[in-house]
Amino acid sequence: MRNPRLEVERWYRQAACDLELARYVAQGGFYFAACFHAQQSAEKALKACRYAQGERVVLGHSVLRLAEECDTVDPRFANIAREYGRLDVFYIPTRYPNGLPDGTPAEVYTEAEAELALRLAQ
Repeated sequence: MRNPRLEVERWYRQAACDLELARYVAQGGFYFAACFHAQQSAEKALKACRYAQGERVVLGHSVLRLAEECDTVDPRFANIAREYGRLDVFYIPTRYPNGLPDGTPAEVYTEAEAELALRLAQ
């Protein structure tokens, strides 16, 4: 097992990089990618939280579920779990055309959705 403090820092550093990337691609008009990387940032930040809370293995990709798990130790997460859980819709459909009823992620996702995803991930 890695040093727990270093594991927390490692996950949080990647979360910060993913958020920076989400902002960068949003500026370039790649809104689908901004939504996905914002979701990834939140997921990794919450995994850092779970490691900080003493978990040894943290699995899963649902921001809602991870926030609810953080809530079992820190009740402050109860107020944000549902709100941040909205990022879960950006996990699959932002990457795969068959995750959408029509079109491609590059054609479907909008600036407004990217702004929402970035706001939630911060």
